[in-house]
Amino acid sequence: MNLIASLLDVEHIALDLPAADKQQALGAAARLFTRDGLDPAKVQAALAERERLGSTGIGEGVAIPHGRLKGLAAPRGAFVRLATPVPFDACDGRPVRLMFVLLVPEQATEEHLQLLSELAERFSDPDVRQALTTVSDPESALGLLTGADG
Repeated sequence: MNLIASLLDVEHIALDLPAADKQQALGAAARLFTRDGLDPAKVQAALAERERLGSTGIGEGVAIPHGRLKGLAAPRGAFVRLATPVPFDACDGRPVRLMFVLLVPEQATEEHLQLLSELAERFSDPDVRQALTTVSDPESALGLLTGADG
């Protein structure tokens, strides 16, 4: 089973969100989880806590911010394409425009690592990255992220 497809839906995809910096980008992404009943402030705090350990910017304009959230029953994901790239302290020094936010339950271990691995693999494809920068609707972005685009 495609792990990305199990935690992402079109309601958790936002295209061309405005953000001036990393904090604003994480805050905008955190607000996508309000429909799940999650407190955006707690989500943003969990993401910021992980960022303090080291940037989740994996290079090529992509970041995979992730965090553990107490009380979360199952992993959740969101995809954000920022309106303009923001500095993210990525490993290659490039600003980030594409973000996949991953939230996992506090006790998640192996599943968390499998999800991160699948996400990194998906974003390592230059064709997927390029298509995600120009896709016009959340449904198409979902297809690209889950591999259902053909």
